[in-house]
Amino acid sequence: MSSTRAYIGLGSNLDEPAEQLRSALQALGLLSGTQLAAASALYTSDSLLPGQPRYTNAVAAIDTQLEPLQLLDALQAIENGQGRVRKERWGPRTLDLDVLLFGDQVIDIPRLKVPHYHMHARPFVLYPLAELVPADFQLADGRALAQLLQDCPFVGLERL
Repeated sequence: MSSTRAYIGLGSNLDEPAEQLRSALQALGLLSGTQLAAASALYTSDSLLPGQPRYTNAVAAIDTQLEPLQLLDALQAIENGQGRVRKERWGPRTLDLDVLLFGDQVIDIPRLKVPHYHMHARPFVLYPLAELVPADFQLADGRALAQLLQDCPFVGLERL
């Protein structure tokens, strides 16, 4: 069975965020039929909502034999295992795992939108992703990562 290269966004702003991300990276590598291929540096940024602790973010590249929704279920199980509680949209969280890209697939179903629908506006996703892909990388929908980076300045972001 062939595997698909997928990119996972990781974020946390509660309970030692950097440690949460390190645990999540380990957990990704333990998923069935999945290998952790690479991980970006960690970045910190201000929360999208005022008054929350700063976020720590990273992007992981995985090679997985899981189907997209199987992967999503597995990511949510990791989140729950690390104490994720879903109280409010964009609220503080111990761990957030997002499927950013799944091979060359464009997916638009209620549970999953790939490429991730907000990634073009989020420097804390784009800059770590750029560490893991070639300079001429294109998203499955044809957008060039270099152009997205140009349109989304490295503001409020700090590489750890």
